[in-house]
Amino acid sequence: MAQLKIEIQGPVATVTINRPEKLNALNRALIQELADSIEIIEKHQEVRVVILTGEGEKAFVAGADISEFAHFNQTQGETLSAEGQEKLFNRIENFTKPVIAAINGFALGGGLELAMACHIRLASNNARLGLPEVSLGVIPGYGGTQRLAQLIGKGRAMELICSAQMISADEAYRMGLVNKVVALEELLGEAQKLAQKIAANSPNAIRAAIAALNAQYPTAHPGYQEEVRRFGSCFGHPDFEEGTTAFLEKRKPSFKGA
Repeated sequence: MAQLKIEIQGPVATVTINRPEKLNALNRALIQELADSIEIIEKHQEVRVVILTGEGEKAFVAGADISEFAHFNQTQGETLSAEGQEKLFNRIENFTKPVIAAINGFALGGGLELAMACHIRLASNNARLGLPEVSLGVIPGYGGTQRLAQLIGKGRAMELICSAQMISADEAYRMGLVNKVVALEELLGEAQKLAQKIAANSPNAIRAAIAALNAQYPTAHPGYQEEVRRFGSCFGHPDFEEGTTAFLEKRKPSFKGA
């Protein structure tokens, strides 16, 4: 698992996304490795809590690897979204062991969607969070339209998604998007401290609590399927070609509308 580091210490497993030269951006291979890591950790009965973080001081996950899907068609776009949700994001949300996202730096696009799939989010004070997909001519496709609204309310979610803006860790805390903000050098220590508190409690009761809380927002909800469909439909529109081309060419997009 070249793009991941897994360290198990007693009841806590720390999974570190290790692509610092790419700001830990998600690609399909990394999504598969993360899914595999969940399976590995599930088999370790002594592990009761998972911490998920990014390598380095700049980024948790700075988004998806745009070059990987810039030329996808509508069908490929739908498959990308559906497979990612099923393989990784929904599995993390429904994982029976609590997953704490330790957000160190940028958590954008798929990176923020990954953090939102986790059960608890801690952020460093240099973190910047957002879902900028509409600036590329597409929408969040890994559950972002659903989970962001669940966490901060429909109105704020609509504003953040439609404006494509980034917010600070403090703003994210005020909105309820993250549970706590700490200094970067204290982030993993705070995550470990919380993990140890959780690990001291009944694993059976924790599993039950996760299942009960998630029952309010089931991943089988039609909203997730609609996100997949709408995400794919964006791949068939000229705005997607312009948005991704502009991103790769490091220029501002010029959307024509309609």
